[in-house]
Amino acid sequence: MPRPIVQGSSRARICIASQAPGNRAFQSGIPFQDPSGKRLREWLGLDEPAFYDPDLIAIVPMGACFPGHDAKGGDLPPRRECAETWREPLLAGLPNLELVLLIGQYAQAWHLGRRPGGLTETVARWREIFSESRRPRLLPLPHPSWRNTPWLKKHPWFEAELLPVLREEVARLAGRT
Repeated sequence: MPRPIVQGSSRARICIASQAPGNRAFQSGIPFQDPSGKRLREWLGLDEPAFYDPDLIAIVPMGACFPGHDAKGGDLPPRRECAETWREPLLAGLPNLELVLLIGQYAQAWHLGRRPGGLTETVARWREIFSESRRPRLLPLPHPSWRNTPWLKKHPWFEAELLPVLREEVARLAGRT
């Protein structure tokens, strides 16, 4: 049974454009209420109350419903028709967005178009993407899943260079600077 899981209000300033809710979110109805959410909140420098404040954070996944599991137990990709049907109307209801965090390849492809080099190359070009003149500003990130721990270890520049800028921008938008 479909159970769309999104968060936000017209006052939200930050949007988390993620892949799709996982099984835990499907069961609880709360997005990112798992270890990946803990890691994401650490990346953002936010506690749970701020993260789940719809007037600050909108969570608009590429697929609003849990897509199920693949044969290996991983989550299936988001269903394409979900983004095609709901993404534009949902984003139109968020007129005050200043920052969209593009978490994973599906969100990056939707917002930036397909780019050579895949996720790693796109995230490596974060400075260029973040400094573009478009509004809201975009910032590509890998998924905060534990499955990406090897990626994070292989690319220490992510934590050393990108995360401080991300935390500073989130603090500014949250009115904490």
